[in-house]
Amino acid sequence: MALPWPNIPEGIKSSTARIRDLDMHFLHAGERKAPLVLLLHGFPELSYSWREIILPLSQLGYFVVAPDQRGYGRTTRPAAQGQPVTYEDDLGPYRILNLAQDIVALVQGLGHERAAAVVGHDFGSVVAAHCALARPDMFGGLVCMSAPYAGQAAHPTTWGAEAHAPRAHTSAWAGLNHHLALLHPPMKHYTAYLSTPSANADMRDPPQGLQAFLRAYIHVKSGDWPGNNPHPLQDTAQILKLPHYYIMPIHQTMPEAVEAHAPSPVEVLRNNWLPDEELAVYVEEFGRTGFQGGLNWYRAQVDIKYTEDVGIFAGKKIDVPAMFIGGVKDWGVYQSPGALEKMKEVCTDFRGIALVPNAGHWVQQEHPKEVVQALTGFLGK
Repeated sequence: MALPWPNIPEGIKSSTARIRDLDMHFLHAGERKAPLVLLLHGFPELSYSWREIILPLSQLGYFVVAPDQRGYGRTTRPAAQGQPVTYEDDLGPYRILNLAQDIVALVQGLGHERAAAVVGHDFGSVVAAHCALARPDMFGGLVCMSAPYAGQAAHPTTWGAEAHAPRAHTSAWAGLNHHLALLHPPMKHYTAYLSTPSANADMRDPPQGLQAFLRAYIHVKSGDWPGNNPHPLQDTAQILKLPHYYIMPIHQTMPEAVEAHAPSPVEVLRNNWLPDEELAVYVEEFGRTGFQGGLNWYRAQVDIKYTEDVGIFAGKKIDVPAMFIGGVKDWGVYQSPGALEKMKEVCTDFRGIALVPNAGHWVQQEHPKEVVQALTGFLGK
């Protein structure tokens, strides 16, 4: 298939395959029979986000595949007959175990019994971790990027009279946002905003235009924004130290939250890792599909009805080799207090942490050579 986007290195191909209920689009390089490495993007990203990673890993002797995951990019639902994802759609397909099952099916659809490693960035890190957690026989290694995996907490147990206390029907997210709303000034967690009915329209059709919004959003989460000087947070009370793209003023939309920190024309010209021609790929794709597919991932994450099934992994550890990669200037590494330290405990064969200097949240796009170097060392072991 012809490459759908510009500035993709020669040697990378584009394909689509029927995977479960999806026609899944993916970029790939390397011999199909070579050991498989999967690259899973986050929000709001695409398989395109791995364009500088795919080919170097394939040259190490791997078959490297980066899909557009459910709800994103060129991956479509044939049953939807071309209709975009909506807020009214069933959230069941977007729960984390179903997203992991998409990747299991992709491995098999590619003609493989197992993958040498699954690498996930941002929300893709959560999917990758659940792949390794649920199917260690199928995924030989795990790399989480920008979002450490802290494990599934053990089920709470009570004795005596406490056992008759009412069962909670709301998630921890709901409690967190309740407390944030009581602050002066009132705030909200970004996941609460991304779960609202208006978030898709806010971001797809912002007052400053989609191109300007995405440029600002990507800029403020990158190493280019001087406001990013992250550090570990001691407890949940310290999350107020997070920038406004994580802990938002309660009445602001995401475009409003990042607009004040939009890059100047000079800063845009200095950006050599996402020039306007490459940013245009994201503008085109999300302008065409909207953001609701990815937003439904967040909605399923914060709704307890769609997270109860992961309780089967309560207290379970990941036993395949694992590592973490992030940017020194990425608040995503620390947004969940203690998560990075917990990942060292949850992963019984933890191979280390690589924090890339001067990189922010989009580490594989900002500093691809350093990410390839870290992945090469991990895969080589």
